[in-house]
Amino acid sequence: MKIVVVGDVLLDVDLDGTATRLCPDAPVPVVDVAHVRGRAGGAGLVARILAGDGHQVCLVTALGNDDPGRRLLEELAGITVVAGPSGAPTPVKTRLRADGHPVARFDEGCQVLPTPDVTPDMMEAMEGAGALIVADYGRRLTSQPALRAMIARLARRIPVIWDPHPAGADPVPGVAVVTPNLSEALAAAAAVTDGSPGPPHGVPEIAATLLRGWKSQAVLVTQGGDGATLVSGSTPAPVHFPAPPTAVADACGAGDRLAGSLAAHLMAGGEVEDSCRRAVREAAAFLAAGGVAALPSAPPPPPLPGKGADALAVVRRVRAAGGTVVATGGCFDLLHAGHTRTLAAARGLGDCLIVCLNSDASTRRNKGPSRPIIGQQDRTELLMSLECVDAVLVFDEDTPEKALDLLRPDLWVKGGDYDPTQLPETALMESWGGRCLAVPYHPARSTTRLAGALARVG
Repeated sequence: MKIVVVGDVLLDVDLDGTATRLCPDAPVPVVDVAHVRGRAGGAGLVARILAGDGHQVCLVTALGNDDPGRRLLEELAGITVVAGPSGAPTPVKTRLRADGHPVARFDEGCQVLPTPDVTPDMMEAMEGAGALIVADYGRRLTSQPALRAMIARLARRIPVIWDPHPAGADPVPGVAVVTPNLSEALAAAAAVTDGSPGPPHGVPEIAATLLRGWKSQAVLVTQGGDGATLVSGSTPAPVHFPAPPTAVADACGAGDRLAGSLAAHLMAGGEVEDSCRRAVREAAAFLAAGGVAALPSAPPPPPLPGKGADALAVVRRVRAAGGTVVATGGCFDLLHAGHTRTLAAARGLGDCLIVCLNSDASTRRNKGPSRPIIGQQDRTELLMSLECVDAVLVFDEDTPEKALDLLRPDLWVKGGDYDPTQLPETALMESWGGRCLAVPYHPARSTTRLAGALARVG
């Protein structure tokens, strides 16, 4: 079964080097940067860790339409990402390390945002999960009412782990375990008690206060090298899990590792106490092995015969070889000869063909409530079975502009008697030097005619 990770993504950039001297004009170290690496952070890091464990993972998030957002998708290659628009810049957190030790961090695009929208595809992707992790990084996605209602409903039948954030929303009632660190727990407990006399003292009392205030099934307060403390409605007394001794230079990612491990153990049927104990040990082992710095880079997408499964990877490969990237788009519902002829003609214009495919929700909005006849997964597989198609990119918007801006193809091809200069996509394509072209259309063959014929036969 799949584990669904819901939450905020950000791009982490690591600058690693050595420091052997101080700056002459200020008492700060001079770091000779030897290595620069970008990686998925926030909910993206949780998804990457779980995928590295071999789990089937789906990441549900809101994503900015900018270069950091596109880099994030590259870092998440091989993971199913269902993203709605964030309407804001993608957060970038750049960490400077010298000889393995943090020196400074620079944050960009981390301002407070309005609550992002949640698309039908995002909601649908959460169905069928064996476990769900909410990775809240304060970007307000977890404040979205429809999303919260969906998580609350899922919490009644699957384990939900909620990793909170001081700037985020409270967990929905009924989640299996909430995993604040000690500083987050202290702030949340103060908010829950609303400054009443006699605030809670001691980690067990703080956790018990949060358990009552959040109405969760359990609260696990993590305390770094001191381990973690569990308070549960099914456990008569608090349980403390000591962390194995670990020399830690950078604790980044420990909470993400713990949340991922906890969800996996609960999904496998583990009891809460044992699952928490194992998750604490695995978080310590993660740090001992080097933490996020030791995580492998995003794997290349799994290859299909003669083609790549990931649209961005295909684009990068063709561009690196100096080739021409061609894209086309549509619903491709009830694939027919007219479609295949158009696709083959488009592929002949360049060195790869990317099909931008309307999602089920997008097709319904464009074609009406009875469409699509074939779901987007099957439509994707049918298109990928064609020799002329190199990759498929599913988009949820009504028009393909966002998908085009992500891919930035050299050619955008439409089938039919269009004037290429009058296509809605022409201005966007020309903004990066691309062109729009039309290839012959075959009017005797159409999805509408096929659907009508099938209805008459039925």
